[in-house]
Amino acid sequence: MVGSDAGPVSGSGSDSGSDPDPGSDPDSGSGTDPTVVAVVLAGGTGSRLYPASRSDRPKQFLSLLGEESFLERTVARARAVADAVIVLTRESYAAGVAERVPDAEVLVEPAGRDTGPALLYATHQVAERYDDAVALVLPSDHLIGGGGGDEGFAPAIGRGVAVAAATDRLVTFGVEPTRPETGYGYIEAAETGGGDGDATEAMTDTEWYPVASFHEKPDTETATSYVEAGHYWNAGLFAWRPEAFLAAADTPPLAPLLDALRTGDDADVQAAFESVDPVSVDYAVLESADDVAVVPASFPWDDIGSWDALDRVLDTDADGNAVTEGGTLRALDAADNVVAADTHVSLVGVDGLAVVAWDDRVLVVPKERAQDVKRLVRRLEGCGEF
Repeated sequence: MVGSDAGPVSGSGSDSGSDPDPGSDPDSGSGTDPTVVAVVLAGGTGSRLYPASRSDRPKQFLSLLGEESFLERTVARARAVADAVIVLTRESYAAGVAERVPDAEVLVEPAGRDTGPALLYATHQVAERYDDAVALVLPSDHLIGGGGGDEGFAPAIGRGVAVAAATDRLVTFGVEPTRPETGYGYIEAAETGGGDGDATEAMTDTEWYPVASFHEKPDTETATSYVEAGHYWNAGLFAWRPEAFLAAADTPPLAPLLDALRTGDDADVQAAFESVDPVSVDYAVLESADDVAVVPASFPWDDIGSWDALDRVLDTDADGNAVTEGGTLRALDAADNVVAADTHVSLVGVDGLAVVAWDDRVLVVPKERAQDVKRLVRRLEGCGEF
């Protein structure tokens, strides 16, 4: 359970001692706007998109939906809402990042240990470099907006940054679900009622809610119940004052890493990061932090994490078949298939498949088992074939 507030807060009001007076506007702050530093996470591989994703070509480098890669789209989006952009990545991807987004600073994480250690490192760097800042965390491999635009993104980010700056809360952006989805985590906002008399009225135009709890990826029945209950998708987008995040992270399992960072010794930092187990920022910090807020976001969003997701964003023919740009599909008695290829593909008498032809490799998998490609990649890694 996160937070103890009983109801939503419209605009800014709060019940914590560090927050502004109830009814004050988070946009007003202290009269000066903080420096917004976008931290773009680009250290993952995206193994479920094998064989397009490989050990030397992570998902964020791919251009599945046009000429620009996921990374290039994300950095351009970040430039529109941030004063500075830092791309956090692993050493083996650093050159590829610099080549694709030369206008962004590249920061190499000490060791790949999931988003908890990665964001601790990046946030500490922001705190060291900027006196008055809000760190804005953006995954590099998500699809935001529709029709080539980013509708609603900038206003939602502006609200979240304002809340983080004014209240010292850790802000997560909750995307309003369009369907029950088993591949995403969910955010439950604190229940309304039990607050002051204006709480119900505030519900109609609230800027943010205290977070009641985070929920892991559910089964279909549970996902349906989450959507019906008004929970949000956890999109992995965050905003926070560096000082607030570092204070919340100063507990196990991240406290030893923070201690090493405070010493300023590179060898200590490297050793600490290499010794810690991988852990997500949700589990390491957000699920146990006291002051976490969710800012509702209605912009189109999708995590193209596996091949079955493409039929949500690609045009389909009369039989529900979809093919990526540059490929040609001819189908006979075949329906609801996804083809990712830059060549000519023919399908006969098959339904519900993802067919991927990339470089010298071909993958065929039922869409309902697209998540299992990650298991295949583990086997390929063991054989030195990934």
